[in-house]
This record gives sequence, structure tokens and C-alpha cells, in this order.
Amino acid sequence: MEFKILKKSKVSRARVGILETSHGQVETPAFVPVATQAVVKTLTSEEAKQAGCQILIANTFHLHLKPGEGIIKKAKGLHSFMNWSKPLMTDSGGFQVFSLGFGRDFKVGKIMKAGLLRSDEVRPGQQPKLLKITDQGVFFTSSLDGQKIFLGPKDSIKIQQDLGADIIFAFDECTPPLADYEYTKKSLARTHQWAKICLKTKKSQQSLFGIVQGGRFKDLRQESAEFIGSLDFDGFGIGGEFGDNKKTMANMLKWVVDELPEQKPRHLLGIGYLEDMEKIIKQGVDLFDCVAPTHLARRGVAFTSQGRLDLGQSKFLNPLRQLADGGQEPLDKKCACFVCQNYKKNYISHLIRANEITGLKLLTFHNLHYFNSFVAGIREKIKKGKM
Repeated sequence: MEFKILKKSKVSRARVGILETSHGQVETPAFVPVATQAVVKTLTSEEAKQAGCQILIANTFHLHLKPGEGIIKKAKGLHSFMNWSKPLMTDSGGFQVFSLGFGRDFKVGKIMKAGLLRSDEVRPGQQPKLLKITDQGVFFTSSLDGQKIFLGPKDSIKIQQDLGADIIFAFDECTPPLADYEYTKKSLARTHQWAKICLKTKKSQQSLFGIVQGGRFKDLRQESAEFIGSLDFDGFGIGGEFGDNKKTMANMLKWVVDELPEQKPRHLLGIGYLEDMEKIIKQGVDLFDCVAPTHLARRGVAFTSQGRLDLGQSKFLNPLRQLADGGQEPLDKKCACFVCQNYKKNYISHLIRANEITGLKLLTFHNLHYFNSFVAGIREKIKKGKM
């Protein structure tokens, strides 16, 4: 892998670059759609390309469960297995330490949600209900048969080597927003030790990204960025939680970016709503993944230049002429995707309300096209010196 910075902004940390892999180029900054089980849900790989996707990220933990990395390796790797010719990433399974652990226990994401109290903090020695986190790795409970599955840094790297993505990530513990300082500090030491093991374990030509953790604590974030940045990684992921609200996220990213080597790519893990994009790119983020466009499409939501549309609402069928256009306009007049060129809101609304899977496909395609086009517009702003 080779990363070239083509232009740096004079008004922010934003930059435009080219990430060169053995499966082609990615123009950065770039949105990375999530292909958890080697598929962008509802779309074929060809359709994902047509929606403007430059690179996808698949999930190591879930692919380990099914179909298993052995089957994918025999199929000559993920690219061949899913018929995807462009670049691929795989995560390490570290996010599942959070999402299947304290995230599930407290029903919380990477941003602290209203209603949770700091008095509920996760403290040293505390364990999630369905996981056991040790210094050697993590014991998961399989959702398939209830069996215990162990995943540590060596295991994660070996699985990712068999999967064969262009870019892989070091195994880490993604801490929850409720983790207190002492828990986060202990977790960080473990993540740093795992990072060194991952580097020693990797034998393939894949590019390995280290992950910065440290939670909402400035000194721990800076310590992690300095330590991970000093190791021989090909790029860096920025993981973990981002405080009580997204207003603090820009500062937290600044803490990290200031300590990381400038010449290597930076990937923000699990953050990438439309309203986040300019904020995170201005802080020097090159790549970022998020389930929003695909996850919400499967719930009937379209992202448009006029805001979000919930196509499950009856007004889009317009039985009582609730819409001035009678539902006969596309999702977005400004969008050039094939969905907006060929289908109207009332038809897509009908499909969603009738539980037809084609409606989910149309919204997924549109949302991905919209997100990719939105980021392309940001790249142009940077090139023109407007951001």
C-alpha cells in the first residue's frame, strides 16, 4: 500500500490523497460502506460499485462465525469470494468486544446517550454479561450455538490473513462511553500490548493499521496516539467512544491527529453520518466507515438534499393529496443515481409499506450514492481551497 497526500487545506487539517492498493486506488477522504458479512446488504457487488463505493469494510468476527475463514481462504480470499475487485478492509473484532459486551449491556453506542448516568461507570475488574475480557484476549459467546469463542491478537491477525483484505486492523478493546478513567487506562495498556503482538504475528503483505484508543480522556488519547504512532503500522485507526456528544468529537480528534505521523492514512472507525463528515475531515481524517446509509435504508429512510425522508409514512402515497407533487417526484431532484432517475417517491413508499425487498434495495443504492457523492463534493471543496 502507498499513500500520497495530493493537497493540504490552508484553513483546516483536511487533505486530499490517493491510497494505492493491489486492488486499485481510493481517493481520500473517502466514505467506507460496511459489508459486515462480505456483502452490502440488499446489493450485489456490482451494484455497490455502481453506487460509487471505492472500498468496503467487512467484519472479522462475524466472518469467523460464518462461513469461517477457511472457506473464504479456499475461495482465494474475500475479493474472489464476494466478486469485489476494488480495495477491501477487515476490522479486527475489537468493536465486537464493545458492541456485544458493555454496549449491549447498557444499550449504548460510541456516543454517550441521554438518560445514562456517570454513576453507572464501568470500573476496573468489571466484566460484560456475555464476554470475558482478559490480557490474552476475549472469550465471546457465539450467537449461533452459545459456545465460547476465544479471540486474541494472534487469532485476529491469522483470521484476517486468511480473509485476505488489502487493509487489516490490529486487535483492540473498544471501550464504552461509561468506562471510568482507571478502567480505560488499564484497557489501553492491554490494547497497546496487543498492538505489538499483532505486528509480530502478521506475515502477509497486507497493510496493517494500529488503533488509537483512550476514551474521552485527553491524556490517554494522546498517550495512545503517540505510542501507536511510533510503531511500524501502515496507517492508523481511531477507535473507541467519543464522549457525551458529538460537539466534543472534533477536539478529541485533534488530540489524536496532532500526535500521529502526517504521512500515513487515518481511519475513523464507526463514525460517518452526513452531519459528521465535514467536522471529521477538517480534523485530518482520511477514511471513515458507518452503517447509517445501509442500516437506515432497511428501515425505509432516504437521505436527500432536503433532509431525511421516512418512506414508510403514508403521506408519500398521497391518498389525501398531502404532498404538493402527489408523490410523483423522485427522492431527490438533485441526485443523479438510477433510483432518482427512474422511480418516484410514491412507488418506493408502496414497496416499503408492502414489505417488498426491492424497496430496501432501491433506498440502499440511493443512500450509498448520496453519501459517496457528498464526500466527493467535500474533496472538491478541499481541492478548491474552500475547506
